[in-house]
Amino acid sequence: MGENGDGRTILEGRGLVRGYVSGRVRTPVLEGLDLAVRAGELTLISGPSGCGKSTLLAILSGLLRPEAGRVHALGEDLWALDARARERFRLRHTGFVFQGFNLFPALTALEQVQLPLAYLGLDAHTAQARAAAALHEVGLGRQLRLRPAELSGGEKQRVAIARAVAKQPRLLFADEPTSALDGTNGAAVIDILHRVARTHDAAVLCVSHDPRLHAHADRILHMEDGRILDDVRAPAAARTDRQGETA
Repeated sequence: MGENGDGRTILEGRGLVRGYVSGRVRTPVLEGLDLAVRAGELTLISGPSGCGKSTLLAILSGLLRPEAGRVHALGEDLWALDARARERFRLRHTGFVFQGFNLFPALTALEQVQLPLAYLGLDAHTAQARAAAALHEVGLGRQLRLRPAELSGGEKQRVAIARAVAKQPRLLFADEPTSALDGTNGAAVIDILHRVARTHDAAVLCVSHDPRLHAHADRILHMEDGRILDDVRAPAAARTDRQGETA
């Protein structure tokens, strides 16, 4: 696996196997899948529902143990760590964005983003400053004091992204982050994730079955039946154009 740094592999899965058992029947989901993800890029895993995208994301992020295979993340053999060490790794190095936003109704946008920073040991002043900076980064500098009921769907997802970004993770996982959004807001969210990958030198791994998002990724992996069928990289000129648009 490559050294950490822009354009280098910082997340790698090798020989990943996972299935589900119902009674005496085992249904395979992943069968010997290999994957390498680079820093500074948004990698989109695309494919139909049920093809194993979310299972792969859960394994790579340390949430679901594979039956076989290994995951190397930032130099760590993730599934060789014990549960407590794996939890510390996720807290320090990973961020998550989900399709359901997962916001607390009673908290303001600033409080939503600030809350997980306490677990990193940051003092209240530092955590608040970092949370405000993350919200400004996603274009919500004027909505710091608003609660979820006062925000649109696209704004709620931006709060969720800011909450992940405020931790300054090297690995950011997004599971169907645009499924509850219309095309315009979905494209805006993907562009924000793309910008986060570049400005934070993070590996952003996003799973989605929405083909409209293909134009906003650096790299597209197409999955079907638990396998990666195609690995397509966006032309350098197209990536440069998008960077200029979202700068």
